[in-house]
This record gives sequence, C-alpha cells and structure tokens, in this order.
Amino acid sequence: MRTPLTPRERQRGERFGALLRQARGARSMVEVAAAAGVSAETVRKIETGRSPSSAYFTAAALAAALGVPLGELATSCLPDGEMR
Repeated sequence: MRTPLTPRERQRGERFGALLRQARGARSMVEVAAAAGVSAETVRKIETGRSPSSAYFTAAALAAALGVPLGELATSCLPDGEMR
C-alpha cells in the first residue's frame, strides 16, 4: 500500500497537472501519450494530480511531446515563494 500523499505533494501534483493540461491544449490525452511513449492513463493521473512524483523520464518525454522546456515543468512544481 502506498503512503498517503501529503498536502504539499498534492499541491505539487496539481500544479504540475495544470501546466500539462494547459500545454496539451486541444490535443487529446491519447495523442500526447502516444507522442511521449507513455499510457493515456499515466497522462490522466498526472493531469489530475494523482501522480505527483512522476519519473524523470516520463516528465522529460511529456515535456518533449508538448514542446515545454523540462525546466519549466520542474519550476511549476515549486510552491510560490521557493527559489527557482
């Protein structure tokens, strides 16, 4: 069984998911997932904040498929006020 997410982890996942949804735009989850080489379920979990600690290679693949710099995805996970 997984350890429950902390409020901070949930917030990080929500910020990350929001950025991915925005970057995805009108493209479907299936289209983006195929371009990134991950499952549509993985994209759904990330976008809904249920997967706040995606593997580096998953995040890198999604960044490439969406045309978003990986650094931008990384900084989107930081709470407001933290060093960037």
